[in-house]
Amino acid sequence: MPNFKLTISDIKGKSVSKELKDSDANPLLGLQLGNETDASIVGLSGKLKLTGGSDKSGVPMRNDVHGSARKKILLSKGVGLQDAETGQRKRKLMRGNTVSEEIYQVNCKFNGELPVEAPAEETTEEKAEEKKE
Repeated sequence: MPNFKLTISDIKGKSVSKELKDSDANPLLGLQLGNETDASIVGLSGKLKLTGGSDKSGVPMRNDVHGSARKKILLSKGVGLQDAETGQRKRKLMRGNTVSEEIYQVNCKFNGELPVEAPAEETTEEKAEEKKE
């Protein structure tokens, strides 16, 4: 059964992390990067656009590698290559653009604003008990 850690960002730059397990995660299986899905799977109204992700060992997903397999590709710039000088190319291990059971983290973009969750304030009774201890 798939387990995903979903990182959802909104248009203002705020991000929230949610965890999807078992049957809740099934709608994401088989989707490719750039596809949109309904945000009701995480309790929001709107659309989620898949933008990236990584597998259990940290290998990033890349939009131009097809399928869900891990492949070594020759990179000159872009996702997965940090310090490339001009003209330098490196062969790096990348994951394909399709979400499968091996994927651990999925990054998404929400097409609206995420709801603001107010921090839970302690009651005066709880504060008084802490001071006594």
